[in-house]
Amino acid sequence: MLEVKHLSISFPEKERENKVVLDSSFTIEKGEILAIIGESGSGKSMTALSIIGLLPKDAKVSGEVLLEDRNLLGLSESERRDIRGKRISMIFQEPMTSLNPVMKIGKQLEEPLLLHTNLSKEERRQIVYQKLEQAGLKDAEKICSYYPHQLSGGMRQRAMIAMALVCQPELMIADEPTTALDVIVQEQILKVLKKINQEEKTSILFISHNLKVVKDFCDRILVMQDGKIVEEGTPEQIFHAPKHPYTQKLLDSIPKKVKRPEIYLHTPKVLEIEHLNVFYPDEKQGFLKRKKHQVLYDISFDIKEGEVVGLIGGSGCGKSTLSKAILGLLPWKEGEIKHYTDFPQMVFQDPYGSLNPAKKIGWILEEPLKIQKKFTKEERKQKVIMMLEKVGLEEKYRRRYPRELSGGQRQRVGIALSLILGSRFIIADEPVSALDVTVQAQILKLLLQLKEEFQLSYLFISHDMDVIAQMCDRVFQMKDGRLYAVESGENYGKL
Repeated sequence: MLEVKHLSISFPEKERENKVVLDSSFTIEKGEILAIIGESGSGKSMTALSIIGLLPKDAKVSGEVLLEDRNLLGLSESERRDIRGKRISMIFQEPMTSLNPVMKIGKQLEEPLLLHTNLSKEERRQIVYQKLEQAGLKDAEKICSYYPHQLSGGMRQRAMIAMALVCQPELMIADEPTTALDVIVQEQILKVLKKINQEEKTSILFISHNLKVVKDFCDRILVMQDGKIVEEGTPEQIFHAPKHPYTQKLLDSIPKKVKRPEIYLHTPKVLEIEHLNVFYPDEKQGFLKRKKHQVLYDISFDIKEGEVVGLIGGSGCGKSTLSKAILGLLPWKEGEIKHYTDFPQMVFQDPYGSLNPAKKIGWILEEPLKIQKKFTKEERKQKVIMMLEKVGLEEKYRRRYPRELSGGQRQRVGIALSLILGSRFIIADEPVSALDVTVQAQILKLLLQLKEEFQLSYLFISHDMDVIAQMCDRVFQMKDGRLYAVESGENYGKL
C-alpha cells in the first residue's frame, strides 16, 4: 500500500547538516500494523512526519514515499492537504496540543469532512457520532458539545482517534498514542485501534518506546538507531531471536521483576497514614460556601525505612490527590498523616514542567539551600556539584538551562532537586513514563542506587506494571478513592 524508498532527512546547522534519517526503506501492507521502535532521536517521528507531509520547512528530504506509485514527497502543499486526513491520518502523543482548545470537539471532527467531502451538515454530524462511538466514546452528542479541557486524557485520545477516522483513511499513523495514559486506558485505546484495523482493514504505522505493547499489538517491527533501520522482523523474531546488538540492548532495558525478601517488617517507619479522608469543594457551590464532596476514603498504610511502596490505579482514582495530601498541599482532609523524616519531596513525571525554564540548573538546585539560610555561597556551590555528580551529571551542567538538556538529563536534575535538602522520603510520580526504554532503565537503576546510598524510601506511582515489578517491595492499588493491598508480585504483574 505504502512504500518508502531510500528516505533521508537532514536539517541545516552552522557548519554541517544534521542527518536524522539515513537511507531508510520499508513497506506497509494493506491491513498491516507496522511498528517502529528505537530510542528518542532515532528518527521514528521524523519518518512519520515525512509520510504525512508535516516536516519543518527547513528539512531537506530525499528519496521516495510512494502511495500507490504516487510520490508524496513531490506533491505541492495543496495536493498534500488533499491526501492528509483523507487517505493518511495521524494520532499524536499529546492530544491536548493537537486539539484546538477554543473549539468544541464536534466542530473539530467535522473539519476533515468539510475539507474532503460534499456531505450535508446532518450527514457530517452522523459520521462524527458514528466515529466517536467507534472510538469508544458513548453519548457522542454530549461529547461533541465539550471543549478539549473538559475531557480526560483517555477521552481526548479517543477523540483524536475519531478525528483520524472520519474520512476512513487507508493508513493511520499513531505516534506514541498511549505513552501518557494509565495502563487501563492504554489497554482500552489499543483495543480500539486493533478493532479499527480488523474491521476497516486500516493500515497502522505504530511508533512507540513501550516494547511490551509493540510485542502484543503489531504484525511487524522496524528497529531504528541513529536514523537507520538496523533490523526488521516479526515480534517473534525481534523479541526471541534479535540479531542486531542495538535490538538486544533495547530488549535488555525492559524492566524485569525482582523478587525481594520481606526485610522491612520490623524497621522504623518514615510515613504513617491513618484513616485519611480528603474532600474537594463543590464547583457549583463555590469554595466559600463550604460545600464539599469526598475523593479519598479511609486511607491507612505506612512506609518503612528503605522500602519502595508502589501505587497503581487508573486515571482519576485518587493517586495524585493522595500525593498532594501527603505533602500537605490539600486543606480539606481528616485523619492523620505522620512524617518521621524531614523534607519529603516529589519527583515529577515531566521534569521540564517543574524546572524554571528561565534559570540555569545551578540556580535551580541552589535555591532550596538559600531558603534554609544554613549554608555559605561556597558550601551551596559544592553541594550542587556533589549532587549533580550523584545523579550522573558533570559539573558543567550547572551552567546550562533545562531546555539544553535531554529528557533523561532533566529527570536526573529533578531527582537531584528532591535530594538536595537531605530528604529521605521521596514520592516518585510516574518518573519514567515519558522516557524511552533505555533512558528509563538508566533512571530506574539510578533511583535504586540512590536508595541504597542515602537510605531512601519511595512511594512509587506508575502505570507500568513491569516498572512496578522491578522497583517495589509492596504494592497498593487505588480505585474510586479507596486503597487496596496487592498480595504479591505475581498478582500485580498481571493487573
